[in-house]
Amino acid sequence: MDFNTWLIDVSGQIDGFLYTYILLALLVIVGIYYTIRTKAVQIRYIKDMFTQITEKKHVEGKRSISSFQALMVSTASRVGTGNIAGVATALATGGPGAVFWMGLMAIVGAASAFIESTLAQIWKVRGKDGEFRGGPAYYIHQALGSRGLGVLFSVLLILCFAFGFNGLQAFNATSALEYYLPGEAMPKAAIASGIVLAVMTAAVIFGGTKRISVITSIVV
Repeated sequence: MDFNTWLIDVSGQIDGFLYTYILLALLVIVGIYYTIRTKAVQIRYIKDMFTQITEKKHVEGKRSISSFQALMVSTASRVGTGNIAGVATALATGGPGAVFWMGLMAIVGAASAFIESTLAQIWKVRGKDGEFRGGPAYYIHQALGSRGLGVLFSVLLILCFAFGFNGLQAFNATSALEYYLPGEAMPKAAIASGIVLAVMTAAVIFGGTKRISVITSIVV
């Protein structure tokens, strides 16, 4: 067994154990806990959710974004081709009943997402130019008082996106071409699509928050 095969086998076993016995239990327990603590905030404020989505900008200027654009940035960071492929896999293996459980988990998990976003708002930091920065690393540092843990989270997240999420999204997008292109054309098409994705991603990232919000509000 070569190193790559061994690494895939070991990481697959670790991933399967964590996802099946630990992560799933934590998601359910935490979701139910916050649903009770917030008195089902994800249900009580459905009307307010739609009202705030249509709000106009609170701060005027070219660099400011609307509530809808902020929502699309958040949605783009949460939903990807993995969610689409995951839903298809769940339906194929679990049948129509999987739709019920996915919907139930979405409702329960919405309470956890609300708390996560609330913490990011409470513990965000204003930059020198007036912009705000926030997220898990910031409230881990400030709320828990652990800068080291916040730095560790940031480093792991960077590595995860650099070598995991982005690669997975690109792989899912290019592998879909296998069903529409002949064998010899597939490698060239995969390389071309990878280059296009890299250029588009760079244009978005280096364009700043405003460009990210505008593009995600259209694409998402």
